[in-house]
Amino acid sequence: MTELVATCNTQEKEALLITLYQSVFPPLCKYISRRGGSLEEAKDIFHDALIIYHEKDLAADAIADQKAYVFGIAKHLWNKKHQEKQRYTELPEQALTMTDQSKPVVSSRLLLFLQQTGQKCMDLLQAFYYENQNAEQIAKRFGYSGVRSATVQKFKCLEKVRDLVKSNAQQYEDFLE
Repeated sequence: MTELVATCNTQEKEALLITLYQSVFPPLCKYISRRGGSLEEAKDIFHDALIIYHEKDLAADAIADQKAYVFGIAKHLWNKKHQEKQRYTELPEQALTMTDQSKPVVSSRLLLFLQQTGQKCMDLLQAFYYENQNAEQIAKRFGYSGVRSATVQKFKCLEKVRDLVKSNAQQYEDFLE
């Protein structure tokens, strides 16, 4: 008798997974594609979402809209992966070109964007990237309460530069001289 219940439960789960695959995967592919992802990435994300959903072992009536729930899991996984992907994008070899003084080459356009962020941001980014100071040294030098504050401020300065570059529709190639 218990085998019959287990079989029925397995058949119901298979039917649910097929339904989820048919109804959630196509819109998820579209979502990921519009955000620069590939079909392979969409498959990986979807399968990871199904595994997470299955691990939760939710009953069919536990949540109102299982399709939305799985899509939400997948969307969260993609956003997380996409953020990490952007964070660790490799720079082209040209970006690593050094001058005689072992300092990176900075174009005048990039310097203009850096100047627009303000003197404090310029000094902070210079200390970190050119003088190779760590967050603890920067916190002391600029009077921040701690390492975390220095790191957050550095991130804010970088975001200002990124926003300026984006708002002016600049591409990486525009900064190479």
